[in-house]
Amino acid sequence: MRNLISILLLSLFLSACYQPQRDCADFKNGEFTFTSEINGQEKTTTFVRNDEIEIDYFEQKSDTSSIRWINDCEYIVKKINPKNAAEEKSIHIKILSTTDNSYTFEYNIVGGTQKSKGTAVRVSSEQ
Repeated sequence: MRNLISILLLSLFLSACYQPQRDCADFKNGEFTFTSEINGQEKTTTFVRNDEIEIDYFEQKSDTSSIRWINDCEYIVKKINPKNAAEEKSIHIKILSTTDNSYTFEYNIVGGTQKSKGTAVRVSSEQ
């Protein structure tokens, strides 16, 4: 019984101490892809980020956004030339975990409560 309690306590301690890898600064610059489902179809966006600017390429169109880093793992994206009211809204992005070539993030409209998650994969480093 004593061994069981010790194992349970050790398991609880280790799970409480586990922190996912978050080397966010490694992802401030580069070229990335992000795949999401839109109307039941998988769609891929490619974006190139250089500290303060991000250019998105989606369905043969490009769009440029400004980036304001809050810290190494969070930033705000705002379209430079919005085409409608929805595009005028800024998006908050928070990197939750990283690997060698990807990061998992959550995002939402600034001031909104509904959050979504995604994973961006590095295509190349430093642009």
